[in-house]
Amino acid sequence: MPTTWKPDSWRALPIEQVPDYPDMAALAAVEARLASYPPLVFAGEARKLKKSLAKVAAGEAFLLQGGDCAESFAEHGADNIRDFFRVFLQMAVVLTYGAAQPVVKVGRIAGQFAKPRSKPTETIDGVELPSYRGDIINGMDFTPESRIPDPQRQEMAYRQSAATLNLLRAFAQGGYANLDNVHKWTLGFVKGTQSSRYQEYADRITESLAFMRACGIHPETVSEMRTTDFYTSHEALLLGYEQALTRIDSTTGDWYGTSGHMIWIGDRTRQPGHAHMEYCRGIKNPIGLKCGPSLAPDELIRLIDTLNPDNEPGRLTLITRYGADKVGDYLPGLIRAVQREGRSVVWSCDPMHGNTITLNSYKTRPFDRILKEVGAFFDVHAAEGTHPGGIHVEMTGRDVTECTGGAVAISGEQLSDRYHSHCDPRLNADQALELAFLIAERIKKTREGREPMEWAIAGE
Repeated sequence: MPTTWKPDSWRALPIEQVPDYPDMAALAAVEARLASYPPLVFAGEARKLKKSLAKVAAGEAFLLQGGDCAESFAEHGADNIRDFFRVFLQMAVVLTYGAAQPVVKVGRIAGQFAKPRSKPTETIDGVELPSYRGDIINGMDFTPESRIPDPQRQEMAYRQSAATLNLLRAFAQGGYANLDNVHKWTLGFVKGTQSSRYQEYADRITESLAFMRACGIHPETVSEMRTTDFYTSHEALLLGYEQALTRIDSTTGDWYGTSGHMIWIGDRTRQPGHAHMEYCRGIKNPIGLKCGPSLAPDELIRLIDTLNPDNEPGRLTLITRYGADKVGDYLPGLIRAVQREGRSVVWSCDPMHGNTITLNSYKTRPFDRILKEVGAFFDVHAAEGTHPGGIHVEMTGRDVTECTGGAVAISGEQLSDRYHSHCDPRLNADQALELAFLIAERIKKTREGREPMEWAIAGE
């Protein structure tokens, strides 16, 4: 790594997962314009998130991070944003009750436009073209023209992120997050599943809210019950875009990435001494690091030394992604190394990326395997005496059919009904909320000293 960090010091280092732009002058012009635009988020907001994540690292809060696998320009509508935010709030309320702790809410939204790919090209019917890398880079249509990286898309992504953030801030602070309304929406889900298990849990939340109201604590008197803090995050893959939105905070003199409150480094771009590590080590935002099976414990410590040399609580979130059957093989070694070295981190579980299969020619993720990975994540942390700090899921507020299973079961034959993802399969609204119920029940039983629940799905 260079001894002196600058927003562009990453450019001198090896880099992975970058598009091959045919017109570098056009790219430079777009990046220069972006550098003159207002920030999307603010340093003070990022610092507030870091303080909240420090509580997660200390075992005093829980992190809920989720959203689209890859945002698209074509589906940018107020209804889609509202529906996502609604189910996210529902999940947060259920988890808050189960954990008896604050839930830190971080969306994969307003910036999640770039995707790493396992192969640089794809072939359909004998035709080979560059892979789709997200709307900020190229188009989904399988044509030579669509797959050419276009720098103008970065400005489109900036404008969509700004509009999305504007709406999210209005929802979070303007009354849409009213706790009474959120719980009523959840009761509608419970009724639809016809599950006595979820009904009993929802009834307990209803009783708690009624007791609070009787004590004079309700949305009309307590602002925290009608507003919420909501943060944005995305993978920092396209570093030219990130650099253009890197600004000095006037109050501290520190550099912050203003494209999102939290950014993360993917499993394919976390190489020591490479560009993505270099960029992320210099900004003061909370940083996430995806940890897959190829990450050895000693290498993880070196990465932590690079990204969080001062061991600042809340600075670094480790997002593990293994696959349901591999958690026990890899996670204990990482936890022990971090504990041995006395490092402060947030441990979060991504149960999506290691459980992707192909069924009836569709990429999908079975709900039972997602549950199994989350369960294994909690089991390992219980055995190691550490805090299972959060979950990181790809989800949508829409009624899609992309992941199989769940209480309102989706079969392999139904995948084609409403498969709308531009990249990876997402949990739909019902599956996402069901996952929150199951995790909340697990946390609650563990907190009360009872045996952890079996990861059975309602109706099975």
